[in-house]
Amino acid sequence: MRWILPLALLLAITLSVPACSTNPATGGSSFTAFMSPEDEKRVGAEEHPKLVQQFGGDYDAKELSAYVDRVGQSVARFAEVQDIRYSFTVLDDDDINAFALPGGYVHVTRGLLALASNEAELASVLGHEIGHITARHAAQRYSSATAANLGIGILSVVGMIAGLPPSITQAAGSGLQSGAAIYLQSYSREQELEADRLGMRYMARAGYDPDAMVTFFRKLDAWSHLEAMTVGDPGAADRFDIMASHPRTADRVQQAAQLAASTRQPGEELGQAAYLKAIDGMLFGDSPTQGFRRGRDFIHPGLRVAFRVPPGFVLKNTPQQVAAIGPRGALIVFDIEQRTDVARRVPDMATYLTQVWASKVRLAGVERLSIDGAEAATGVTRLQTRSGVVDARLLAIRDTPDQIWRFLFIAAPDDSQRLQGEFQRTAMSFHRLSPQEAAAAKPWRIDVVTVRAGDTPERLAERMAVADYRLDTFRALNGVFKGSPLTVGEPVKIVSE
Repeated sequence: MRWILPLALLLAITLSVPACSTNPATGGSSFTAFMSPEDEKRVGAEEHPKLVQQFGGDYDAKELSAYVDRVGQSVARFAEVQDIRYSFTVLDDDDINAFALPGGYVHVTRGLLALASNEAELASVLGHEIGHITARHAAQRYSSATAANLGIGILSVVGMIAGLPPSITQAAGSGLQSGAAIYLQSYSREQELEADRLGMRYMARAGYDPDAMVTFFRKLDAWSHLEAMTVGDPGAADRFDIMASHPRTADRVQQAAQLAASTRQPGEELGQAAYLKAIDGMLFGDSPTQGFRRGRDFIHPGLRVAFRVPPGFVLKNTPQQVAAIGPRGALIVFDIEQRTDVARRVPDMATYLTQVWASKVRLAGVERLSIDGAEAATGVTRLQTRSGVVDARLLAIRDTPDQIWRFLFIAAPDDSQRLQGEFQRTAMSFHRLSPQEAAAAKPWRIDVVTVRAGDTPERLAERMAVADYRLDTFRALNGVFKGSPLTVGEPVKIVSE
């Protein structure tokens, strides 16, 4: 009975926080007590430059950026929230992605621009992100998490005052933290679908064909299956949706098709010619500043290095590192020691391994090597991770006094012996590029071509620069699925060097 008063106190404190407000976009009430519109503007302004840097920076194409901004502004002017300044940024990232920060900051990657085929499809994506802003979904997430954390703190204090058993307060706090963490990981399915509904409202009011949201989602679904095939797991397409936080593409297609049927108006636009003109020549795939993936080869012409990963491994490239994902959780990570002062101080690579890079673990079998004429050292250790026990091999290579290249090879204990030879071949494949080899490595670009008499998807796919799944890539990029004929004179996208 002595618990009743403290728990009532907890309830009174949490209920005294302002609860809900009516949203002008959705017409419903939402809990945003802990993030005001002014807070949203401040948070967006602070986080926008950080996010741009994290995703490779702005894509350096002024005309394309201006075009995307014009489309975005044409959609945003129909949003219910107009007391903020909407901005639209193209990120130099090849992943297919789009996201918004509170305060009006919308971001799309050039990877997403490559997948879209007309202005209306772009408008559908930008409208969706504007929908997140006008519905104040970020404020809802933040406020719910803050309320949960407030409850944790209050319950802990009240528990101490009342003498509640630690097991009670710890269990309650654990449950609240878990719920808040899950909520913060993503927008809810309902919020994502709500953003789709708002996005279709805005794009339709701006004069765009709402069916474009449906066609874009279908291409997104095809791309998800393509990515799943590249990692050797065709059944895992749902893992490759536009973001892990979004509901399944199939669900979004179904809702979008229903909405489009009821939203359709006369005189709607696709804007295909203007859109394809804007993206013609745009980079496709990796940026030259981050190096290129060419099948199993990674080539960085700027740093003048290259290596090859084993069969069955799929390369992933980010501004921070290169990763190769293999079967059964095997992993290869390649990066560079960023602290030039450290690189200069260490006398040799064995010292760097044991005293700097792996100073907190015990390395076994440390040995000195020479790779492509450069000093190197390697060692192994066994680590306990959240996913279980793994064997890790570290390899450090110093080519210049202030530059250390690093490989980390990870495999489950049952696989480490089997993969030892493959990992060794990857390590020994590391080499410096000659100036001629570096100059010969060119980025891929979107090339808009016109369908001619006799052209088929198969024939056009042969012109694609990509090494694998050319036909599937061509179909996904253009929304040309099996049974869909090509029309002579229509523009389509291919990937060229």
